[in-house]
Parts: sequence; structure tokens; C-alpha cells
Amino acid sequence: MATSTTSVPALRMERLGKRFGTTDAVVDLSLIVPAGEVFGFLGPNGAGKSTTIRMLLGLLLPTSGAAWVFDAPAGDVERAHEMLAYVPADVALWPALTGRECLSLLAGVGPGIDAAYRDELLERFALDPDRKARTYSTGNRQKVALVAAFSTRAPLLVLDEPTSGLDPLMEREFRACIAEAAARGQTVFLSSHQLAEVEAVCSRVGILRSGRLVEVAGMADLRRLHRSEVIVELAAPEPGLRGLADLPGVADVRWPSPLRLELSLTGPPGTVLRALGGADVAHLEVREPSLEEIFLDYYGQVPA
Repeated sequence: MATSTTSVPALRMERLGKRFGTTDAVVDLSLIVPAGEVFGFLGPNGAGKSTTIRMLLGLLLPTSGAAWVFDAPAGDVERAHEMLAYVPADVALWPALTGRECLSLLAGVGPGIDAAYRDELLERFALDPDRKARTYSTGNRQKVALVAAFSTRAPLLVLDEPTSGLDPLMEREFRACIAEAAARGQTVFLSSHQLAEVEAVCSRVGILRSGRLVEVAGMADLRRLHRSEVIVELAAPEPGLRGLADLPGVADVRWPSPLRLELSLTGPPGTVLRALGGADVAHLEVREPSLEEIFLDYYGQVPA
């Protein structure tokens, strides 16, 4: 089981910032991640996610502000790393060692491991631990780091683009492992630009844009803050519905045909449903936006 540290947040950042020369990589970032939460840290490449994580790991000194891992300052690497396990986007291993030997070395860092669970994970991730690390593909190096992290008893897992190089079947195992970690009470801080991955496993997300945190919300709350797509198919034309564009929250009203109405809606659908009450509606569909669509609302472009 994970070490009990639930009396304090797993991660706390207060006005954290990092400047490289004249470039602000992270700006005034304040965030609290409670113990036991699966938190998604979203943003395209270059948004400042990895820089933030390096400051949390004590690998970079912040230009301003401060961060804590449970009750340990992030800069106190010895204390902080006793409570976390980290998986980077690009895993480097000791090339002359086998995967099993690498796992044994990694097991000596932090509060220990669940050896039986580690053996189970080797099977689930289809990893041959007796090959030399130099022979591993990118995906297999990633598997070694994931097995090491998920088998640890560390109360915090920091995962920075952890599924790079994994095939879809292994991504499914990764998501199952996230759920199992959460069930054990471990905190997961998942940095990713793979929106479907975050949508599948996280209960709350933060969106980083150009080094600034522009939104922190639960998945359901995040969707409620944004538009839904409403599609109405009519059995007969209804000229009175032309006034829908004037209703609060309604935007981008489209009539692909006299019997099909499409619109975007912000907020609850009650006003639109009441307006439709007198029409001969054959089919009504209200579709929530995906996390990717929400993300594009902030960036106005396809994520990198």
C-alpha cells in the first residue's frame, strides 16, 4: 500500500515560475493536487509542462515561487524523492544491464516496491526482463520505467508523457494501472498532450498555455463551462425556430436543410428545449464536447 500522507496535498505550487534568459517558460503557476487524485496536466509541446515537472523534481531551480511534494520542499530532493516515482517521456537505462537489473536498481529508490505486483506487470506489459537494456526499443524502455513506477509504494506518481512508444494494447494496460494506483490511494500527476488518455483516466485537469495555467476543473465541470452541440431533425418545417439565435447561450445556428437544425449551446439546454416544445421534432441530439474540442477552444489550433 502507498504511504499514508493524506493530511497534506500531494503537490503544492505557489506562484511558481521559470525564466530562461528573456523567455518565460512557466509563469506564476499556483496549483494544489490533493492526495489520492488522478490529475491531468495538459498542454501542447512547449507549453511548459516538462519545465514544471523538472522543478517539482528538483532538477531545475525556480526563478520565482516555490513547490512542495507533500510536506517536503521540491528542492529537498532526498526527502521529496522518497515519496514519488517518476516516468519521463524519453527513458534512458543502463545499457549494459538487463531490464531486471535496472528494475532492481530502481527498486532501491524511494519507499520500496511490491515485488509480486512487479512480476505481474512484467507479464501484462509483455516485457522480457532478461534482455540487455541496449537491445530495448523505445517502447520497451518505457515499459521498464512504467513497471518500476507502478510497482512502487511511493504515494505520488509523476508521469510525463509516459505512453510515448507504446502500442494501443499497452496503452490499455497503462490505463488499467492508473486505475489500480488510484484504488490503492496513490496520487497520479499525469502530464500529456494525448487528450483521449487524460479524458479516460483523470478526475480533474489543468490546462497550461504558454506557461500559464488557464483552467483547472473537474472533467464534468470543464465540459459544462463550454459549448455543447445540439442537432435537431424536424418532421416538418418550423419557421418559428429561426429566432433560436437570439436565445441566451445559443451560437452558430446552422440550417443544413429545412428539416435539420444545428447549433452550439453554452450552459444548460433548458431554453432551447422549451423553444422546441411546439415543433414537430423527429430526433434530438445533445452532444458534449470532447476534451480535445475543449482544448482547441483555448488554443484555436490542433494540439502539437
